Amino acid sequence: MAYEKELSVCRQVALETGALLRDFLGRVTQIAHKTETDLVTEADLQSEKVILESLGRHFPEDTFFTEETGLHGAASKRVWLIDPLDGTINFVHEVPFFAVSIALQLQGETMLGVVYNPCTQELFEASKGSGAFLNRKPITVSKTDKLIDSLVATGFPYTMHQNPGDVMQRFNNLIVRGQSVRRLGSAAMDLCYVAAGRFAGFWEQGLKPWDTAAGAILVEEAGGRITDFDGNPFTPFLKTMLASNSLIHEDMLAALRV
Repeated sequence: MAYEKELSVCRQVALETGALLRDFLGRVTQIAHKTETDLVTEADLQSEKVILESLGRHFPEDTFFTEETGLHGAASKRVWLIDPLDGTINFVHEVPFFAVSIALQLQGETMLGVVYNPCTQELFEASKGSGAFLNRKPITVSKTDKLIDSLVATGFPYTMHQNPGDVMQRFNNLIVRGQSVRRLGSAAMDLCYVAAGRFAGFWEQGLKPWDTAAGAILVEEAGGRITDFDGNPFTPFLKTMLASNSLIHEDMLAALRV
């Protein structure tokens, strides 16, 4: 498998960080508001510190881009995109659907991704050209080819309170065209569920690169497709994303047009 050293380090640090998050679960005392609905806790910060220290020790010449503290390290062609706790609101309310998400980009192309849910102890990983895996076993996207037979998922941006219009229109469009829609609160995990065939599709707007980079390569390596809402090739720095099993992608794109 490509990038075996990097994947091995990511597995180790994801498990270590996940254990830390489990220890914090139900014991959070410091909750700050980045915005009205965007939270950060001491668990986010401690998780980020552990990841940065570990990756920095193994790959000292790389650049690191994290959710909570931004850029670290010297400029490099290799950039790590790190979300130490994706699903903080779930975590604060003790809902066991959150994850550690780590991805490596080389000259702007995502080469590997690791996502770990410490509550279910599910470790998702993928590297370019090597397939996608859950707890070291191969996974693939679903074979559902009709939107009406598809379970799909979404998330809402932090700006939802100020401007819900187009978000709710897209939600309404998919509610009536798909079998059902889930809103679980962690984009990284939603993407892993697409990769594993649990969801046939996932869409969201207003996401950040650390939210999507690791999950996106998992979907692609599992046989899925990812674009923005206009059908353009996806990068983690775009403002909209649609991930699917590829079979229902065009139908979902049509439903997302508002």
